[in-house]
Amino acid sequence: MSKFASTLAAWQRRHGRRDLPWQGTRDPYRVWLSEVMLQQTQVAAVIPYYERFLRQYPTVEALAAAQEDDVLRLWSGLGYYARGRNLLLAAREVVRLGAFPNTLGSIGELAGIGRSTAAAIAVFAFGRRAAILDGNVKRVLSRVYSIEKEANLWPLAERLLPKKDLETYTQALMDLGSLVCTRSAPKCDACPVAAQCIARKERRIHELPAPRARKVLPTRRATWFVFIHDGAVLLERRPSRGLWGGLWTFPESKVLKSAKAAELAPIEHGFTHFRLLAQPLVHRLRKRVESPGRFWLELADAVHAAVPAPVRTLLLKLDSPGYRA
Repeated sequence: MSKFASTLAAWQRRHGRRDLPWQGTRDPYRVWLSEVMLQQTQVAAVIPYYERFLRQYPTVEALAAAQEDDVLRLWSGLGYYARGRNLLLAAREVVRLGAFPNTLGSIGELAGIGRSTAAAIAVFAFGRRAAILDGNVKRVLSRVYSIEKEANLWPLAERLLPKKDLETYTQALMDLGSLVCTRSAPKCDACPVAAQCIARKERRIHELPAPRARKVLPTRRATWFVFIHDGAVLLERRPSRGLWGGLWTFPESKVLKSAKAAELAPIEHGFTHFRLLAQPLVHRLRKRVESPGRFWLELADAVHAAVPAPVRTLLLKLDSPGYRA
């Protein structure tokens, strides 16, 4: 075992996280669920979603039998909704196969699972020897070995793999990047490999990993037509592909006649590649009018439906006693 790997493994035993709800299990379903949820999402945000998800779907068979609407409802607020849809697709494939795939290559063939996620599942669920390279690990390796190009990190990650204590080492890499070698204000004094860190010696900590060029995000404008009748709201389901795929949102095209609309404050919501600025227009209808692809829901029920976070925020406002009055 290299000095780097042995030092990290020893640090993990003393200072690493060992009480997360998905630790201490070899159940591939639970490991896989946690790894998918942790993609681009912080641990603290994932924990309540993970626990609620398992209460609803304790096994991969239970998830495979679920309706997409129900899965997305549980996922709502966690973001990157394609992960929820892919989770359902992959669960159905696992059930079709009869067992969870147990090799790096076969795990990577499931919907929504990339190289690093497949490696994490292979390590923690099956004890396979595989290298991970999520955002936290990239940052650690980039700084310790002063590597700027991401393409050079994969060979390094594989070369550093120890022959034993692989799970401890892998978790140590994740924890070190999350808890110590953070993007800003890293705690170098608490780092077990500070003496080996080339970026620290060269005073290049904040240069590595090389930051991506910041782009000015374009603004997309939308008008949300909020049709209300007797405590119910009209929602439409978005196409399965694209923004908020499969979720229920307010109609963005007006096809119903109503009295003059009440204009609410615009709602801003940031995405990876653009900023959404939505203008809600509230129309109170005298009667419910059916419209293809749309569905009336009581406001109290709509709040708990498979809706995006900004839509839920507005629904909560509409359902508040002060507003309804």
